[in-house]
Amino acid sequence: MRKEENHTRANIGEFPGRITRARAAAFSASAQLPPKVPARQPEKRIARTNLKRAASDENSCHSTAKSSRPCKRRAVLQDVSNICCESSYSKCFDAAKIQANNSKLTIRNRLKKSKGAPSVGVAQSKFPPDLRTQGIQEKVQSKAKLKVEHSSNSEDHEIHRRVDGIKEEATSNLRLDNLSSQSHSESQNFQNKAEKELLLGTRSNLDITDIDCNDRDAQLCTVYANDIYNNLRVAELTRRPRSTFMETVQSDITQSMRGILVDWLVEVSEEYKLVPDTLYLTVFFIDWFLSQNHIERQKLQLLGITCMLIASKYEEICAPRVEDFCFITDSTYTKEEVLKMEGQILKHMGFQLSAPTAKSFLRRYVRAAQTTYKTPSLELECLANYLAELTLVDYGFLNFLPSVIAASAVFLSKWTLDQSSHPWNSTLEYYTSYKASDLKQTVLALQDLQLNTNGCPLSSIRVKYRQEKFKAVATLSSPKLLDTLF
Repeated sequence: MRKEENHTRANIGEFPGRITRARAAAFSASAQLPPKVPARQPEKRIARTNLKRAASDENSCHSTAKSSRPCKRRAVLQDVSNICCESSYSKCFDAAKIQANNSKLTIRNRLKKSKGAPSVGVAQSKFPPDLRTQGIQEKVQSKAKLKVEHSSNSEDHEIHRRVDGIKEEATSNLRLDNLSSQSHSESQNFQNKAEKELLLGTRSNLDITDIDCNDRDAQLCTVYANDIYNNLRVAELTRRPRSTFMETVQSDITQSMRGILVDWLVEVSEEYKLVPDTLYLTVFFIDWFLSQNHIERQKLQLLGITCMLIASKYEEICAPRVEDFCFITDSTYTKEEVLKMEGQILKHMGFQLSAPTAKSFLRRYVRAAQTTYKTPSLELECLANYLAELTLVDYGFLNFLPSVIAASAVFLSKWTLDQSSHPWNSTLEYYTSYKASDLKQTVLALQDLQLNTNGCPLSSIRVKYRQEKFKAVATLSSPKLLDTLF
């Protein structure tokens, strides 16, 4: 029989392809034997299956005693098969993880116990629970509960004891200091409140118009405008030129020379169409430099154009070039001389170019003065700017603060345009922080400058404000100031 089967296989030969169960059933139904498989293929398959088994044995946690290689264990990846091996889970449960979970458990229980939440046991494992892990979890949970109860009881007792001691000490100190501190704080608060009401007034008891209620114009900075001007009021006290530098520092130049220089710089600013802030800042740089540096009269014009160059770089969008300032002096000074003087001025000022000028305060004070008009008065604004610029030429106005000059210019402008009502009101007093009596000396000096009682020949500013675009405010004159106004 075996000889016939071998003979049949030899006649059929090798069947190409894999013999499946369906093919084997077909062979058996047709009374044919399956083809003979080469001897080499079973060896390879046996070798591969043995390698796979060896790899699975190495990766499994329960390797047999016959395996000579050491047992390996997967660290993160779980078993991809759906077979549950209870012994492998118990061996993979690391003791270090139990200890870490135990410490975390103590902290979590303390926090949740203080909040009134129930205590939480050991974190659940990724693997399904078995008998051994349940026993370990119960032991760890019981130990953690004991630790939490012991530590919480001892710590709560210690905390309560310390709090009681602090409360007793605080109450004793309060009893001693209450009488003295209460009277002192109440008097100090009352004094501060009284001073604020006397100087500025409050909007509740005075008729004050809010000029910062318009939030549409972002350039007005209505949100923090008060903080800006409070900072400027402090800065004008620290960054202020000396009012006596002509008598103490300078010996080769005079007050009239300074006035001629400023009057000429007004024409230069008109020639190059510079903004008013550039002119004010230029005069401030000149006075600041002359307050501490001796200069000869031949270099005074060089100082003037260099200060205007620096102010133009700070204020203007498109500042004139160095060659333009050399040209405006009829090439009296070279470009190298201007740049050298620029370095000296910047070094002396410490590169701190921001300074509060009368123009800085005038914008806000004019805005406060416009509240008495139904429509904004352009004539009032031009007249206040005209009076403020007149003070740049006069050396004597260095004795007054820029904020005082700006407030006095608004006062005199309102009096020049309308004598039917008092030029000062509660709104102006609130936003300028000055009463009418505080401005009397400055307003009288400014009126003399407006009427030109001294006969000053410098007329660049007067000619400038006689133009129609400035409402010809230079042609206006103010009546005599009454003592009742102050």
